[in-house]
Amino acid sequence: MSLKKQTLSGILWTFTETFVLRGLSFIASVILARLLGPTEFGLVGMISVFIALGNSLVDSGLSASLIRTKNADESDYATVFYLNLALSVLVYGLFYLTAPLIASFFEQELLELIVRVYCLTFIISAFSAVQLAMLNKKMKFKQVMKCKVPGTILGVSVGIWMGYAGFGVWSIVCMFMCTQLGTSIMLWLTSSWTPGFLFSKEKLKYHYNFGYKLMLSGLIDTFYKNVYKLIIGKFFAVQELGYYERAHSFNNQSVTMFTSIISKVSYPLLSQIQDQKERIAIIYRQLIQFSFFVIAPIMLGAAALAKPLFLLILGEQWLPAVPLFQILCLSGMFYPVHSFNINVLKVYGRSDLFLKLELIKKAIITVSILIGFQFGIYGLVWSSVFTSLMSLMVNTHYSSRMIQYTTLQQLGDIALILIKAGLMAGLMWGITLVLQNNSQLWQLVLAGAVGLVFYFLLNYALKSPQLNFALDLIKKKN
Repeated sequence: MSLKKQTLSGILWTFTETFVLRGLSFIASVILARLLGPTEFGLVGMISVFIALGNSLVDSGLSASLIRTKNADESDYATVFYLNLALSVLVYGLFYLTAPLIASFFEQELLELIVRVYCLTFIISAFSAVQLAMLNKKMKFKQVMKCKVPGTILGVSVGIWMGYAGFGVWSIVCMFMCTQLGTSIMLWLTSSWTPGFLFSKEKLKYHYNFGYKLMLSGLIDTFYKNVYKLIIGKFFAVQELGYYERAHSFNNQSVTMFTSIISKVSYPLLSQIQDQKERIAIIYRQLIQFSFFVIAPIMLGAAALAKPLFLLILGEQWLPAVPLFQILCLSGMFYPVHSFNINVLKVYGRSDLFLKLELIKKAIITVSILIGFQFGIYGLVWSSVFTSLMSLMVNTHYSSRMIQYTTLQQLGDIALILIKAGLMAGLMWGITLVLQNNSQLWQLVLAGAVGLVFYFLLNYALKSPQLNFALDLIKKKN
């Protein structure tokens, strides 16, 4: 199979998996948001930073190391499996003991039990981490989908039932736990691999030398991605965190879905040709441009349609989340570009440089947060837009040396796409104003359709290379 066909096949199956999984989770979160309210989602938002940090500690970059190792054997997989499992138990024990401190920090007694229950997902996920890495390494994304969909259906079903039964915040907790449990079981049942009684110190050293730098980078990145929730949860009302959590979750749906699809496919694929630098450079330039070509109009369009969108899906009680969502859309649309530039370093094994970049960017974020905090919750959220732009400069500066795609070139391409997406969003926003006395569904359908057609025709008229790349990819799928 050619590289282009392999890429397209991976994208299509990963898109199907991601669309189905996130679609189910999104529907469940909407139903639970209507059944529960900002307070329950605020409680879960308070511990999200600790859950994310725990997941980073458990994985420790070992999955990424397995994927990039060309000739991994049984000792590689078995060593990583037992190491992951040991780490998961240690991390769970750490959070079990510190749960009272977390509850005391936020002044929410219920969080102690929530943390101790929710963190069991660390151990559950560790049991199937290697099986998942093996499938991703071999680009068997169809099988990954078949394993994850049943788990998601189980989790969503349990969560919605518990929500209707009046279990409150526990419906959210159990939804995520059952999803992970179902997925892990499916990965074990469908995988032909089981861990042997092997453990190699040499393999441990090899994978951990690569992985621990990614882990440190991941810990830092995870903390700062969730630091806004930490600050809002500590210094503002729990309802305010609930509004932010929903706004952030809605924003993340499109951004992380699209980015994870391309990153998940491109990383193992390009790791196979890591010695062909010129070929990698060409592919990455196309992927970076194409990703922003897709995500920019989605984010700006979502910001333009935010009010009717939130009214239709969540109801009037969630309207305070609208301005937060609109601001987050501005920072979130640069995420795919960040991700691809960072992926370049991972493909070339530069986890040391990866860590250095994280330290630089987090210093910028710290200063921005300290300044933004002085202006309340909106100041904090606006600071994320500034840090996203500054982080983009840092990321592109280092990766450009490896793919011959300079910062100025990337910014120039992004600026042209941003102008076209901005015109589209302005048109959509104008339509919602004209139709503000009509139903929210009619506003969304008409403004969305007009905006999509306008964006396509504008790029077609200007002979956009990104549109040509997308059309060419589709034409050659067979």
